[in-house]
Amino acid sequence: MSPVTFTHNHYKEEQLFPFCLTTRVEDIPSGMLSNRKRWELIVEQELPSGSGGEWVVPANLLPSEELIALLKNFKEGDFLELDREGGAAIIGLGKSHKAFSGKPVEVLTGNALRWLEFGWNIFEHNAYLLHFDFRLLTQGRNSVPVPDGNRFTGNAVFIEEGASVRFAVINAEEGPVYIAKNALIMEGTCIRGPVFIGENAVVKMGTRIYGGTTVGYCCTVGGEIKNTVFFPFSNKAHDGYIGDAVIGRWCNLGGGTSNSNLKNTAGNISVILPSGVYKAGMKCGVLMGDYTRTAINTSINSGTVIGVCANVFGKGLTPKWIPSFSWGYNDAVLYEAEKILEHLERWMQTKKQTMTTREKEQITHIYYQTKTKKS
Repeated sequence: MSPVTFTHNHYKEEQLFPFCLTTRVEDIPSGMLSNRKRWELIVEQELPSGSGGEWVVPANLLPSEELIALLKNFKEGDFLELDREGGAAIIGLGKSHKAFSGKPVEVLTGNALRWLEFGWNIFEHNAYLLHFDFRLLTQGRNSVPVPDGNRFTGNAVFIEEGASVRFAVINAEEGPVYIAKNALIMEGTCIRGPVFIGENAVVKMGTRIYGGTTVGYCCTVGGEIKNTVFFPFSNKAHDGYIGDAVIGRWCNLGGGTSNSNLKNTAGNISVILPSGVYKAGMKCGVLMGDYTRTAINTSINSGTVIGVCANVFGKGLTPKWIPSFSWGYNDAVLYEAEKILEHLERWMQTKKQTMTTREKEQITHIYYQTKTKKS
């Protein structure tokens, strides 16, 4: 049983589109961990457990050193009130989320709190989380020796046993670099931390990876990448630039696919979501849902949102909003239902995986929800 219960009454799920369609917020990959695994490790390593109590944590709350320092002194029944718009949020130690009453230990606001409220927050907070998670994951552990033939600078490089790193240049002066077991870093790769390369990931020859980047489990990446989170099993295997972006699970970016992450006017980028139009700041590339694929040489507009299971191809820059199950974007039609699972099964076979019953049911459910809204 998990020592953490996550609450979901203090944020708007639709603002995390398209990732909310397939993934609960506490399971969204970011930094080196999901928020679920991050908080479970914090509780295991640093926080009191009480007498049969559990920690109640807002699902989209990211930890901070200041927050953890406060929680270390908690007794069962203690809680913090977190200053939030759109719903009360508390964090505390008790037998259930209904166990808290009376006066909070403290009301927290400001820089001690970071939240995942919108999809772009995943990459905005990623460099911070890479620093935070590196301490969690390396506590009491030793890296394997740096293999001969590589050039390293900085002290925060951790390589797990089984990883293969040959003739790479890794700069960890501005942030840690963590390379998980069985990852393959091919010749000529340049990495500038903070960066996480997940288990079984492949980084192809001559790849340039800048800080704030997470390459998830069993991903294959190449070309130029900056401040981007790749969820597990996705590919960007060829040249092209992806920056200030989030790429969902089982996505494939065709060769030459690039995204813009900055307007020519250097203005605030607008992002279209089902719940409205929002400002994401000066830098925002693409927010791409699970199972989506792009054709070769796809040019993705800044602040583009693409739903799940889209097949992205067409003339010119992509529109800034591409719905789930789109087949093309110039004269977009809905993906044929019988083809979706057939094509995804083939993609999964490329990584020696098979689609689970839960995945099939989830995709089918989202498809018919989407089709109903269109009709």
